[in-house]
Amino acid sequence: MTAGGTELKFPSKFFWGCATSAHQIEGGLLNDWTEWEKSPGRLADLKEKQEDPLDFISGSAANSFVENNADISCLKDLGANAYRFSVDWSRLEPQEGQFSEEALQYYKEFVKKLRAHRIEPFVTLWHWPLPLWLRDKGGWENRQTVAYFRRFAGRIASYLDEEVNFWVTLNEPLVYASQSYLAGEWPPNKKSYLSLWRVINNLAAGHRAAYRALKGINGANQVGIAKHNIYFEAARGAGVNKFLKRAADWWWNERFLNKIKRQQDFIGLNYYFHNLVDYGFGRPFDYGKRSDLAWGLYPEGIYHVLRGLQRYDKPVYITENGLADRGDQHRAWYITEILKNVHKAIGCGVPVKGYFHWSLIDNFEWAQGFRPRFGLYEINYQTFERRPRPSASFYADICRYNRI
Repeated sequence: MTAGGTELKFPSKFFWGCATSAHQIEGGLLNDWTEWEKSPGRLADLKEKQEDPLDFISGSAANSFVENNADISCLKDLGANAYRFSVDWSRLEPQEGQFSEEALQYYKEFVKKLRAHRIEPFVTLWHWPLPLWLRDKGGWENRQTVAYFRRFAGRIASYLDEEVNFWVTLNEPLVYASQSYLAGEWPPNKKSYLSLWRVINNLAAGHRAAYRALKGINGANQVGIAKHNIYFEAARGAGVNKFLKRAADWWWNERFLNKIKRQQDFIGLNYYFHNLVDYGFGRPFDYGKRSDLAWGLYPEGIYHVLRGLQRYDKPVYITENGLADRGDQHRAWYITEILKNVHKAIGCGVPVKGYFHWSLIDNFEWAQGFRPRFGLYEINYQTFERRPRPSASFYADICRYNRI
């Protein structure tokens, strides 16, 4: 219940779930990320920062490829009726054009187990890592990758078609493109505006191609992307701030969605950030509470971002939202405040159909390694035991009763 005892009910058939990605939890992978994690340049950088490289090598991660029954048990304990996870391209197509029947069968059995427990699978086809053979061809800089991705999407969908209704083609395409090809922080560690532009356009084309492949296999397939949108807030009333906000909204929040608007059945929203615009971006703001990654916690922002999605007239699923909070100090508060604002947006006509908390379990957090703890369930990385944090029972109450 909210402060004052008011109960906020959500629409019937609302999806309550959690989200993860293959590279961050499965373990035992071989792709461009696992190669980068152990590369001489990466190790030298960590050594210079006096960091333990083992904290930044995914390795077995949460061992979920072996322990997936434990993950399903966590979902059952939460009372979740949906789970967003990703398949790993390198595991499924380790060599160009050669698909692993063993991996295909693994994912098919996994989604069947989810369905047996009345948990709706939302399958993400690409959550950033690439097979080595595709990396060597230039990855998303290479226009031919659009065709490779269409083939991949079609093969997976043909195999899982009877079990999966909801498909997320790409995760956070602009985050990937900007971190990998502009900031140069992620593989392939480039800093090039031309490469950035090319990759973004190819990702949009890749989504459109995968959409056509998925709909060709089954016209009832529901296909979208997971789009990371930011709430840009203009400070004061200065015209320049309004102009900068509008430009940022167009570039970051709208342009990619506009490029694919005729090829999406729903919009997946990943929400994490607020950005104060005051004659520039990222101006100081008193958030009061911050995550362990020092991200400002601003739950009001999700309301504004959701209102911004109304123009597309599509169902919206909040495909990611959460925080790094090892001590579980803010998670229950944050979930509550986020969902208050989601409920407010629904009341204003935004067709939100589900919420997926990031993350079900602690995960390998890309360049930050194992230290950030996003999970409702804590992972012991020596034994791979899953242990619920207090916020897990709090979220379970929401999932079971469809209300806060």
